[in-house]
Amino acid sequence: MPFELHIALRYLLARRRQAFISVISLISTLGVAVGVTALIIALALMTGLQGELRDRILGAGAHVYVWKAGGLADYHGEVARIAQIPGVTGAAPAIIGKAMIQTGRGEGFITLKGIDPELEGAVTDLARSMVQGSVADLQGGDADVPGILIGADLARELGAGIGDSVTVLTTEGTLSPMGVLPRARRLQVAGIFRLGLYEFDSASGFVTLDIASRLLNTGPQLVELRVDDFYGAPVIARRIEETLGPQYTATDWTEQNRSLFSALWLEKMAISITIGLIVMVAALNIIASLVLLVMEKSRDIAILKTMGATRRSVMIVFMIQGLLIGLAGTAAGAVLGTTLSWVADRYELIQIPADVYQISHVRFVVQPTDFLVVVASAILICFLATIYPSRQAARLDPVQALRFE
Repeated sequence: MPFELHIALRYLLARRRQAFISVISLISTLGVAVGVTALIIALALMTGLQGELRDRILGAGAHVYVWKAGGLADYHGEVARIAQIPGVTGAAPAIIGKAMIQTGRGEGFITLKGIDPELEGAVTDLARSMVQGSVADLQGGDADVPGILIGADLARELGAGIGDSVTVLTTEGTLSPMGVLPRARRLQVAGIFRLGLYEFDSASGFVTLDIASRLLNTGPQLVELRVDDFYGAPVIARRIEETLGPQYTATDWTEQNRSLFSALWLEKMAISITIGLIVMVAALNIIASLVLLVMEKSRDIAILKTMGATRRSVMIVFMIQGLLIGLAGTAAGAVLGTTLSWVADRYELIQIPADVYQISHVRFVVQPTDFLVVVASAILICFLATIYPSRQAARLDPVQALRFE
């Protein structure tokens, strides 16, 4: 064992007469542990929230949206053409518009989406999110009363269930002697879905392309795509515009949700900086404990120097001591933070209102990158805190220290 490490351990562990300094060192260790624990939990919380929202948004919607100027005259051909572009794994046409839905027990405004039931499963998770009924039921039933799929929260607000009739009104009106009247159509609830986002489950309805075309007085407007790597969606969107020409406009999920994820990223950074100040306070305690130790051990330092210890060796002794405090606190905080994050995620300990945050509970996800950054930063801060007291110890004059001994 190097003698610098041996002396640092003796100073750290064998303090019979330096109880006050020992208490400060213990507080420093606990401070580092608490700071690292809080930082890991906070980052895990924000990462889990971002990931949960991203997964649910991508499950409810497409990765890339493609519009064509003038609409899609032959959507079958357009879908087949776009599906051949590298990176695209699924494509489906859609018609999107606003409508009002009502029953005898309630009413509300919804986003009405016309889909091809056979192709929609390749783009969204609608088929896997059905609570009652199925997507295929849209094409069955009575031809005079077509089907509609509504969200679970919307069904509760309307008091509607499978087989119940609802009335859908759109702004595309019908000309009459009394002016333009809203276009109304009676539909039958063919299925109820739960995509996991309150925004979709409370204000969305799905019908076939033919019904949406009649209600909204328009043909298929866009093609929705699913790609093999959703992080590469922006690249594929640009590739589509370059390949298909200026008539086509493509946008991806990152552009449509840019403000949401930018706000979450900013919040994550703000929380990290704020909680990181706990580690800074612990580092100040490390400085205080080392300064007091240098004052207490001035005689020992002088003797070491007279025996041949260099300034560098003395400096290393106190750096090792402060670094050991930082390592112990960081290790304890890393283990505790990771364990608490796992427990909170495993047992869904934090429940939140779904109508506000779009999800019912908070997930905790500890990313390896965040973990390593927190651990490395804490150790670096603790190491930097040792420089000043270690330099002071190394510059101690043995003659002045031993003059009155």
